[in-house]
Amino acid sequence: MAASAQALEFAADLFAGLGHVAIRRMFGGAGVYAQDVMFALIDDDVIYLKADEALKRDLAAEGSNAWIYTPAKGPRAGIPEQSSYWSLPEAALDDPDAACAWGQRAIAAAVALRAPKPKKPRN
Repeated sequence: MAASAQALEFAADLFAGLGHVAIRRMFGGAGVYAQDVMFALIDDDVIYLKADEALKRDLAAEGSNAWIYTPAKGPRAGIPEQSSYWSLPEAALDDPDAACAWGQRAIAAAVALRAPKPKKPRN
């Protein structure tokens, strides 16, 4: 992962309409946080949004791509894996209102995906 200082500043400005947004460097890239959840990440200066199934479909329809991660270590080392993060649509890069609308959906997805799963009843 890699993210330039300019990309981090751009993302902070783009998502300013969401309220308090924190950006934290991690593994050379960065995580983008709002409402106590990581709703986006920045890698190679591309903004990727956390997506549930519905958001993935809508992002794909806008021409977005999944963030592909290739682990360097462990049993899956060298095997590319598709993540639950999808690129912010290109049109939203010039439209903070659209970016924030996508961001709100990503926050909702991140919150829902973080929620504890109900326990299965024992038989």
